[in-house]
Amino acid sequence: AITHYYIETSDDKAPVTDTNIPSHLEQMLDILTQEEGERDSGETGPCMEYLLHHKILETLYTLGKADCPPGMKQQVLTFYTKLLAHIRQPLLPHINVHRPVQKLVRLCGDVLAAPTENEEIQFLCIVCAKLKQDPYLRGKRSCTFINMNMYILLARDGRIVVKACEGLMLLVSLPEPSAAKCLTENTELCELLTDRLVSFYKALPQSMDPLDIETVESVNWGLDVYNLKEDAAIFTGKRPLISFLSWLDYCDQLIKEAHKSAATVMAKAVRERFFVSVMEPQLMQTSEVGILTSTALLNRIIRQVTSEALMQEMVYFLLGEEREPETPATVAQNPLRHRLIEHCDHLSDEISIMTLRLFEQLIQKPNQHILHSLVLRSLEERNYLENKPQEEREPLENGQPHDAVDLEEDPLFVDDLSPDSRLSGSDWLGSSPRQSPDHTKSDGKTEVHKIVNSFLCLVPDEAKSSYQVEGTGYDTYLRDAHRQFRDFCGVCQRWDWRGHPKPFEKCNLDAPFFEGHFLKVLFDRMGRILDQPYDVNLQVTAVLSKLCLLPHPHLHEYQLDPYISLAPGCRSLFSVIVRVVGDLMLRIHHIPDFTPKLLLVRKRLLGLEPEGITIDHMTLLEGVIVLEEFCKELAAIAFVKYHAAAASSSP
Repeated sequence: AITHYYIETSDDKAPVTDTNIPSHLEQMLDILTQEEGERDSGETGPCMEYLLHHKILETLYTLGKADCPPGMKQQVLTFYTKLLAHIRQPLLPHINVHRPVQKLVRLCGDVLAAPTENEEIQFLCIVCAKLKQDPYLRGKRSCTFINMNMYILLARDGRIVVKACEGLMLLVSLPEPSAAKCLTENTELCELLTDRLVSFYKALPQSMDPLDIETVESVNWGLDVYNLKEDAAIFTGKRPLISFLSWLDYCDQLIKEAHKSAATVMAKAVRERFFVSVMEPQLMQTSEVGILTSTALLNRIIRQVTSEALMQEMVYFLLGEEREPETPATVAQNPLRHRLIEHCDHLSDEISIMTLRLFEQLIQKPNQHILHSLVLRSLEERNYLENKPQEEREPLENGQPHDAVDLEEDPLFVDDLSPDSRLSGSDWLGSSPRQSPDHTKSDGKTEVHKIVNSFLCLVPDEAKSSYQVEGTGYDTYLRDAHRQFRDFCGVCQRWDWRGHPKPFEKCNLDAPFFEGHFLKVLFDRMGRILDQPYDVNLQVTAVLSKLCLLPHPHLHEYQLDPYISLAPGCRSLFSVIVRVVGDLMLRIHHIPDFTPKLLLVRKRLLGLEPEGITIDHMTLLEGVIVLEEFCKELAAIAFVKYHAAAASSSP
């Protein structure tokens, strides 16, 4: 009937929808589908034999290419799509199917924003799905479909773009190495992904509110629904921001689904063509507004990236690939890493807070190199400990060197201690381990209740205010520490972290200790907790507490054991806090009505008191409150980590 139409009709200007061709094509599909349903699986019926033997698909391709009558290309694409979708037996291996299909694929994407765009992408997606099913057809053929999907990705219709994205997702996940090699070497896939990412990033406003960037709703590349008027009313730049984050999400998911070798190539392309070429100059600029916006965007990117390959390249971009311990001479070896860490102590509090948030986000990602680069490589040899043979050390008094800080004896910390200010071992520990003469357990772990009380007693009673306000006890910190430590253990369990510190005899204790650039900046900021804004202090302590939660023996020893003997000139988190408390005690006596002022500030921070008259020494008072809460948090972390270790080592 279709053939007769072309023989008998002289008017080739009438649209195909005014003819009986669409209904005849539908009937052909119905006949073929019904025929297959009536036969045993895999058996070819006479109508399918006729279609294959007489090269019907070749004929239809020719008619579709000529688009005669107008709209015929659309009808042919629809017929091919439904045929491949509805017929269960594999058709593509047949030469009289494969050849016209390949020709039709090449015909797709010839014209951007063509009227057949929707039909083209539907056709390409079904071909992609069939390729995924049939290993025989994979390899170089997939490159053709990749390229076709990439013209179509430039379409204006969002629905068509999503379908093209789905087709690419199917193709990059083909398991054959040859297919992966073809996709990355014989197509412009990497260029398309990165160029589009760069163009979306460059469309963002030069200045954006970091809060808008941080709080914009989570973005999924396939659900990018928007209303231009509503978006513009919420904040300027919301639409381009969502477009950028949507495409980033697509790149991330594509790399996650891709064959491992293809994922590595794509991730490296994103690093070189986007992170290095575009983001690095933004992060290295001197404009404070520009630094703040680019850092907030980077923080959002870090939060969103989940694919292993892209995360690895992003981490190498930010921190470098160096593995050896840092020295003061090498801190500036990687200019971007150095600049970002320096921004944690920037003159602008906003930049400091945003950069600290960035690092807080970074150290929670499941990537071992982050923690090794920032902290662990400086602690590998345990050379923060005093390097003296046991016999050369000072004799022990009550299990400690005579010059060690003994909080239980120091009047600075124990004068008029209230019963509520410390907890006995039994309160924190159901069955405290037997106390040994050298104040430590045989495996080197200081008894947990000693450590807990060390942190709880650091802030003296006259500088405490939480016990006077209901609901500010230790319970919340214990629950949070338990949950967060469990989460960190889940992230770190596949890493090669020993359960015990490296033996002394295998450590290079003679090497001079350098805490590393990152810890140096954090300790410097912690040392100024009484003189810097409340929001900065909250962020500094948030980062330090995350590091303390990590289940690494050296980090735990260095950060959470107050009783270790530090090498000369070394400092630890505990020693930094001790110095802060010493400074505080000197300053308290110069502030009249210190205790009632401190309590009033705490109530205001909790919203229990309205803002009223300005209080003198507000920064110091807020710093004291953060210090007290941080010490409680460290005590809770130490307790939770000890119990987890005890539980894992019990029969």
